[in-house]
Amino acid sequence: PSNPGMRPKAAIMDPEYTFTVSKRQTAAGTADMISHVLEVYFNNNRGAYLQSRFAEAVLKTCVEYGHRAYNTPDDYEARANLMWAGSWAINGLLSKGAPVSWSCHAMEHELSAYYDIVHGEGLAILVPHWLRHMLKEENVWKYVEYGVNVWGIDPSLPEMEIANKAIEATADYFKAMNLPSALREVGIDESKFDIMAERAGKGLEKAFVAMDAGDVKEIYRKSL
Repeated sequence: PSNPGMRPKAAIMDPEYTFTVSKRQTAAGTADMISHVLEVYFNNNRGAYLQSRFAEAVLKTCVEYGHRAYNTPDDYEARANLMWAGSWAINGLLSKGAPVSWSCHAMEHELSAYYDIVHGEGLAILVPHWLRHMLKEENVWKYVEYGVNVWGIDPSLPEMEIANKAIEATADYFKAMNLPSALREVGIDESKFDIMAERAGKGLEKAFVAMDAGDVKEIYRKSL
């Protein structure tokens, strides 16, 4: 919640209540958590060291326990860690001192609005293409951090190779939970790209890489 008045003073979270969450929604929820963290992790503040390490811890927790909860729904340890990670993925602390505009979520919200698809499934489709679209020589350092610290990729490899391996690892992780990897899989074609891109492209000047409607449309197109 963006308004402090909507935040609880205390919350009791019981992982056992999530044992009956379906495999599909467990996968989609994990993808949403991961994408929440990636939205704030990919920022341009090199000095935000602690925030980045916090974010990597949450990402690694999602990676470790998302598949476990998906494969064994009543695994208490998996559900508990995933629930705790979900709180950290949206409580706002990871972005303190390193503000950045969320761009991938803006794109997915349009997909869900026009096509009524599962939010996390839409994000699983978009995130790898979003990451590829933003990758540049001047920001590859952040992808190297992501690849080495989250996915355990060999740090001695060339930087661009690490970056691309990290993106592939992300896509493969989603696929392993049977999440869709293309818009056509969920019944989306190009017919509404222009209006969705126009809406999603507003206010993204302060994203990790500044974007406009043209960038959004290109990411949609590559996600087909």
